[in-house]
Amino acid sequence: MKQEIRQCQNCKAEFTIEPDDFNFYQKIKVPAPTFCPECRMQRRTVFRNERTLYRRKCDLCNNAIIAMYPENTSFPVYCYTCWISDKWDALEYGMDFDFTKPFFEQFRRLFLTVPRIALECYQNENTTYSNYTWICKNTYLSPSTLFSENVAYSRTAYYAKDALDCSNLYNSELCYDAVIADKCSHCGYIVNSSECIDSYFLFDCIDCGNCFMSANIRHKSYVFRNQQLSKEEYKKAINKIDFGSFKIREELRREFEDMKVRALHRFAFTRRVVNSSGNSIRDSKNAFNCFDVEKSENVRYFSQGTGIKDSMDMFGAGPGGELIYEGVNVGYTDSRVFFSSNTYEDMIDVRYCDYCRNSQYLFGCIGVRKKQYCILNKKYSKEEYEKLIIKIIEHMNSMPYVDKNGRVYRYREFFPTELSPFAYNETIAQEYFPLIREQAINQGYRWKDTEERHYEITVKPTNLPDNIKDVKDSILSEVIECGHHGKCNEQCTTAFKIIPQEFQFYRKMNLPLPRLCPNCRHYQRLRQRNPLKLWHRKCTCAGEKSENRIYSNTIKHFHGSVHCPNEFETSYALERKEIVYCEQCYNAEVV
Repeated sequence: MKQEIRQCQNCKAEFTIEPDDFNFYQKIKVPAPTFCPECRMQRRTVFRNERTLYRRKCDLCNNAIIAMYPENTSFPVYCYTCWISDKWDALEYGMDFDFTKPFFEQFRRLFLTVPRIALECYQNENTTYSNYTWICKNTYLSPSTLFSENVAYSRTAYYAKDALDCSNLYNSELCYDAVIADKCSHCGYIVNSSECIDSYFLFDCIDCGNCFMSANIRHKSYVFRNQQLSKEEYKKAINKIDFGSFKIREELRREFEDMKVRALHRFAFTRRVVNSSGNSIRDSKNAFNCFDVEKSENVRYFSQGTGIKDSMDMFGAGPGGELIYEGVNVGYTDSRVFFSSNTYEDMIDVRYCDYCRNSQYLFGCIGVRKKQYCILNKKYSKEEYEKLIIKIIEHMNSMPYVDKNGRVYRYREFFPTELSPFAYNETIAQEYFPLIREQAINQGYRWKDTEERHYEITVKPTNLPDNIKDVKDSILSEVIECGHHGKCNEQCTTAFKIIPQEFQFYRKMNLPLPRLCPNCRHYQRLRQRNPLKLWHRKCTCAGEKSENRIYSNTIKHFHGSVHCPNEFETSYALERKEIVYCEQCYNAEVV
């Protein structure tokens, strides 16, 4: 099929449906979507609350728990042990399909009654306060983390150990404030770097050891502010820096930001990829418009996935999934799972489901486990199921659901945002597509107003000791005021405490105490990353120098003294001031 340009029914902007998109829709027998890729991503992320947690009781065993849902939800909330037990059966909530009402109206009734699990977790040890976390030990407030140990205040840490305040950290240990880092050890304040050891304030560095405040270096040791030194010279220079001082650390942060602006930026941060577009992609092939994806093939409009094949429009998926479409937190050894959330583990041919496990042939189900041929949590014979599904799809197209903003949902769209159990600013949608309260409400989302907090602040951030060496053990009993005072748009908790695990880490790594709460620190790291969006732009190599005249090329490029003609898709917006080079120009200078 040919490329088509259509108008998004949500944002009204034009978007392109590529021939490969049409081929996939035809393969899974689903009509093309009416939302653009960005609006589809935003809609999915409204269903994923990672960081907003509540104290409450399990509605089955009555034990105190931590949950992503507050008290007084319309549906019961169970602790992990109760939810996976045989003490309840999701089929007890089964409903007959009513052809006089839109499908999503009926699904909403089910949605408001079936029990939910308090936190999305699996086989963890001492990891009470982390959501979307699997097979971890001693992990604290670190959502979306897998196979990790002794990790705190981080997000998306895979196979990490002894890490604090990191985002997208892979196969690493003893790291602090690392953003998109792989195979690093004993490093702090690094961005887009891999295979680095004993280094600080690095941007776009690979295989470097004992390096400081440098960018675009490869296979180097003892580089100090991008200058090669001897081992003795480096040690002398680095020993003059008091990394334990907050004042000095903030000065270094400012220097780091300035250095990044002056450094070269490859149009996309990818490693070992073939025919792919997006950012933060590793070991993948045919990954189109993807972000934070690894070991995947033939995937499109995808964010945060690993080990996925032949799938589209996902957030949080894998490993082992294929033919997955329009979902969030799905795709673990699944096949043909469409329009679903929190549904995984050997799922086959499942549509419009939430929190289902180990099941096949489901439509519009919630909480179903180890079942087959169910619709709205009611079981049917194989023959009845197959006949009824055809009628329901026809019904969804002839009697679509229309939300309060006039958006139309037929059989082709993910869940309406009105069905999300979370307010917009409780979800990761606020992180990737930030809105203020008025914008969210006008667009049809719910908003959680800041609750009045009654913390008894015992220490102002300005009164904290400047240097970690001067901090006493009594800090563990203090309540520290966040430097943002709750006046930001970053889910600020207004105050925070230092936990023992964290304090030991600061002392071990010689790091000053933070002045911001964990949520505000998380948003600071988000600013180190590019958005989940692509822009078409030109290479900024203008011949012998960059367009802004800041960077001078070290060798002659293929285009000589004239401007580079190459164009590309990149997550660097047109108005950004970084120096963004195409692959040819970047490789000429860096690789």
